[in-house]
Amino acid sequence: MWILDLRESCERNFDEREKGQLEVEKIRNKWRKANSDGEVDESLLDGLERRSELLIDAQDSEWSKLLDNEDFWKVGWGSKVED
Repeated sequence: MWILDLRESCERNFDEREKGQLEVEKIRNKWRKANSDGEVDESLLDGLERRSELLIDAQDSEWSKLLDNEDFWKVGWGSKVED
């Protein structure tokens, strides 16, 4: 649900990166609160945080590429796998 909300918010602001980044910040605060309330587990929080950092730091061309990257939105993206 959180990844879908994040993606939808970003897509609504595809052409307005700065506005989209503000929305990412708002959603980020919500999932952090949900985590502190025990509603979001640590592994989900880690994935959301990794995505949000990239989105918030992105410039125009990076923003577009991230939003268009289907792998970026898949569950488990960017997770660290231990051998």
